[in-house]
Amino acid sequence: MSGRLLRARDGAVERWTLDHPAQRNALDDEMVRALLGACADAAADTSLRFVVLTGSGGAFCAGGHLGGMAALVGQPPGEEQTDPLLALNRRFGDLLHALCALPQVLIAAVDGPAMAGGLGLVCCADFVVATPRAVFATPEVTLGIVAAQIAPFVWRRLGDATARQMLLEARRFNAGEAVVVGLVNEMADKDLEATTAALIAHLQRAAPGAVAATKRLLHTLATHAVKDVRDEAAQAFATSLRSDEAREGLEAFAQKRIPRWAP
Repeated sequence: MSGRLLRARDGAVERWTLDHPAQRNALDDEMVRALLGACADAAADTSLRFVVLTGSGGAFCAGGHLGGMAALVGQPPGEEQTDPLLALNRRFGDLLHALCALPQVLIAAVDGPAMAGGLGLVCCADFVVATPRAVFATPEVTLGIVAAQIAPFVWRRLGDATARQMLLEARRFNAGEAVVVGLVNEMADKDLEATTAALIAHLQRAAPGAVAATKRLLHTLATHAVKDVRDEAAQAFATSLRSDEAREGLEAFAQKRIPRWAP
């Protein structure tokens, strides 16, 4: 079953809920396309002021859904065709850029795991609210895969040292640690929705036009600071997923054992 995106509007606030709890709201291509469509709608909607991105079923997002790519793991691409992994991964990169370019304030409301690509979504938010159950990690390198599209956004949000901990060490951060490193802005000790609503009420003091203009300036600064590597990232991801390392890493994960990396 493909994932779904639920959209609910309440005045100037729209809530986007990743709704595939059986897969911990993993991002398949349908979900990515739905989010891109939501971003396009929001970019053209001057009456919308806030977007809240969240997940259902006690998880935010487990990252990319590799089920449809299982047959490609460890296999070379065909000789006379464009690697389908390139377009799939590039589209996810387009989503990250579209989220960052939203004129509205984007709030990530995180309950449970935000892993891999899910962490990438979090790093695109202007503000992040999390419950004590939230956990953040990028485990890709332990699976023989490159966290290619999200790397610039993790680096931009957290800085070089912490980004290296997440991307190279695959270190997990609980909600409290995420507050300390600046990934989470506010802890929701009791009610995630109430805490998010209180944040929105506070942010409504700002003029929407001024917010949109400020976000455009910040996005321009960020674009200058971080090179657009969507195409290079797609190639790095595709190459890593088709490698022997990915085959071994994903098999080891499924079998709950330590990977046996080649020297």
